[in-house]
Amino acid sequence: MKKLFLFLNLLFGFTFVSEAKIYPTQLTCEYLNNPAVVDVPQPRLAWINVADESERGQVQTAFQIRVATSSEKLGNADLWDSGKVKSEASTRVKYDGQKLVSRQDCWWQVRVWDKNDEVSEWSEPASWHMGLLEENDWQAKWIGVPWQGEEALPKPNSPAVDLPEQLPPPAPLFRKEFKATKQVKKAVAYVTGLGYFELYLNGKKVGNDVLVPNQTNYGKRPALTQQYIPLEDNFREYKVMYLAYDISDQLISGTNAFGAILGNGFYNPAKHWALGYGSPRLLLQVHVTYADGTEEVIISDESWKVAKSPILMDMVYYGEHYDARLEQNGWCSPGFNDSAWENAVLRNAPEGKLTAHTAHPDKAYETLHPVRIEKMYNGNYKVDFGIEISGWVRLKNVEGPEGHKVEIKYLSNTFSGDNSYIFKGVGKENYAARFNWFVFREVEIVNWPGVLEPENICAEAINTYIEESADFETSNPLFNEVNKIWKRSQTDNMHGGIASDCPHRERSPYTGDGQVTCVTVMHNFDAQNFYYKWIQDIIGAQNVETGYVPNGAPWQPGCGGGVAWGAAVNIMPWEFYVHYGTVDILEEAYEPMKEYVRYMQTWVDDEGIMNSQRVGLDGNVLKWFNLGEWVTPGELPADSLVHTFYFWRCADITAKTAEVLGKRKEAKKYAKLAEATKKAFHQRFYDEEKGTYGNSGANIFALKMGVPEAEYERVIKALKENIKKNNGHLDTGIFGTQFFFEVLTENGMHDLAYEAMNKKEEPGYGRWLTLGATTSWEHWDTGGSHNHPMFGGGLVWLYRQLAGMQADEKDPGYRHIIFHPQPVDEMEFAKYYNKTPYGKAGIKWEQKEGKLNVDITVPVGCIATVILPAADFVADGETLGTNADVKVISQAQNELVLEVGSGTYNFSNL
Repeated sequence: MKKLFLFLNLLFGFTFVSEAKIYPTQLTCEYLNNPAVVDVPQPRLAWINVADESERGQVQTAFQIRVATSSEKLGNADLWDSGKVKSEASTRVKYDGQKLVSRQDCWWQVRVWDKNDEVSEWSEPASWHMGLLEENDWQAKWIGVPWQGEEALPKPNSPAVDLPEQLPPPAPLFRKEFKATKQVKKAVAYVTGLGYFELYLNGKKVGNDVLVPNQTNYGKRPALTQQYIPLEDNFREYKVMYLAYDISDQLISGTNAFGAILGNGFYNPAKHWALGYGSPRLLLQVHVTYADGTEEVIISDESWKVAKSPILMDMVYYGEHYDARLEQNGWCSPGFNDSAWENAVLRNAPEGKLTAHTAHPDKAYETLHPVRIEKMYNGNYKVDFGIEISGWVRLKNVEGPEGHKVEIKYLSNTFSGDNSYIFKGVGKENYAARFNWFVFREVEIVNWPGVLEPENICAEAINTYIEESADFETSNPLFNEVNKIWKRSQTDNMHGGIASDCPHRERSPYTGDGQVTCVTVMHNFDAQNFYYKWIQDIIGAQNVETGYVPNGAPWQPGCGGGVAWGAAVNIMPWEFYVHYGTVDILEEAYEPMKEYVRYMQTWVDDEGIMNSQRVGLDGNVLKWFNLGEWVTPGELPADSLVHTFYFWRCADITAKTAEVLGKRKEAKKYAKLAEATKKAFHQRFYDEEKGTYGNSGANIFALKMGVPEAEYERVIKALKENIKKNNGHLDTGIFGTQFFFEVLTENGMHDLAYEAMNKKEEPGYGRWLTLGATTSWEHWDTGGSHNHPMFGGGLVWLYRQLAGMQADEKDPGYRHIIFHPQPVDEMEFAKYYNKTPYGKAGIKWEQKEGKLNVDITVPVGCIATVILPAADFVADGETLGTNADVKVISQAQNELVLEVGSGTYNFSNL
């Protein structure tokens, strides 16, 4: 029969159909889908294998990658054909073909072999584009405008000063014409502008990103040592990110015109807690390849023409103002008369290395329409968009008389800038800010011309692009809403490839806030690209001599913090490894981890206790260098207790990282240091008489480290008594809250964890909801910012303990998943699914009439341990032992432990 089938295939030209039960999808390069620019010499590739619906226990046993200079050449793979590689690897697979050169297009495909050694079809093609790899590839010159000097704006002398004495001039316009005399085959623009830029070609904006490039430490600022929080300008790395745009379809035969607008951004912020680098400047290099094989290069230089734009003022901390009367129609189109414009001037290049923007930029990712428009007593309009966002208002198709000024007041509990528009008085006009975002749920529109209709206004939410990857829901509406408002606050704070503490008041990339929430972010979003960029910033901000890691990265001198902030250089790479399974992040972070531990040791006393006491400009100990815990409902635990806890945690992570990297000797060294620190912590902070380490999270930190067995029951008792005294509420700050709920569950107090999470009174997440919050807050009470994601660290309990899905750090990236549902009587169901590096994984449990039903999904190439709370379960309706896909590991009266391979499974009570 098989011979007959093969004969018919040959006779009728049929294509032999693969019998593989898995297929590669979702191809990425450097964590990006078809990246426009890559400057890694050997880019790392990844894909996700999808199995047929009924398949179980499937794994990839081999792969083959082919890479070519065009999609048409993939069959010949003129850059690389890996051949069949026996491996389960499907993430961060390093390109290993011919040496790649600048501006090269690379197309690739992959096919895989399943557990039966059957090969799949080739995947759909994907691509990446190489950037300018060598320093001498750059011919373009940095240019600016003659009415500005090199220097950044002077910042206000104190917080009492709202604006700098010297306001920036209007945002500059740049233009340059060139003539395409032949048929264009391909054209790519490599461009950056500091602080922000928009690129135009023939009257239209290039690309759909905003607020680019991403924020970095652009270069040297010697005045950092003279700031309120002084720091040596001695960072490990400085860089400026450039983007690449394929503009082949926007070019026309004949004369073309490039245009650009520059904003100040964080390059020129003029804020009392932010220090600028210089005045705005542009760098552009366009490579045009013609059909005959010849090339032309257009560069930014002194021949470009410049003028002032209608953007009267743009500053990330103060707002944006626009006068449409100053618009110059056609300024970025061919044939515009720019004889009145001046020539650009050369600017110094920042010290930062030009680096490909292999990171997601900011985008307008959501449009909100008014839910309510109210005309106020004073004639102004108040517009409610329903939820607090970070972004801007867009005015649409509005007519107004020439010179008429409309003010947009963004209503939030913290100022995020002024915004106004002056009409040119010609037809219907449209406007939205370009170079500043605002934080608001409501806006007040002052001096609106006529009647404000819903179709005249909308709000656009702006943030660094990040894919929401998880599906979480429970039968408790409070838990769902808490998770929802935290996610909103998190995305509101993501701009420029970093996460800020708050998106209005400070807008600063606090490392402490970052490390305490990163696990929660990874449980809700595909954050690989985002954290890979930000972790590089944190590593790059380390002092090369002392090992100190600052409270914010990229560094701005208003970032107050302490030991737990710098600990991000240890914590975030480790968590990235655990959740995404990529060893290279540990390879890059290991030496910086060791260096930060070395720095921490300079503050450790003879008894092993760490207590940082860095000083400010006056030589006195500065609070904002040395914070411990932050914003507890009551008293803070001792700084030295928190510092010592994080010293232990960083040493412990460094030990585990050394072990993963095969550095056994160093692993033992740091493990020994971690154990000694744990003992020192116990000896100094344990109260033998009271059987406690203290409240406000002290006992939580101790239990997270591990307390001596002889003292364990007393500590548990003290913790229970304290929670009872607090009427079931937590009493922790941002760091203690991260561990509070999980420590309770892991130590037999799951009911107390549920009760604390379910509270609707202060302190607790539910209190914010009862007050109408649509984002999470800085304090448990009503003080401070009302858009802070830092307390989100505690929400991992919802996914890992309540729903019950955990990654295993010993087999990371969810290669081994632990499903351990822990229902509570008060709830009917909980579900949590997420996109892992290997595909969709998740769990849903539901209980009804004393029976528990559990569904799980395990991706291809992964295995799972399933821990169920009773022995009387069946698998897919079959008695255990008769289902070949389910292995019984252990069985007791109150616990059943099973092991399964990839696929979907159902477990239910008998």
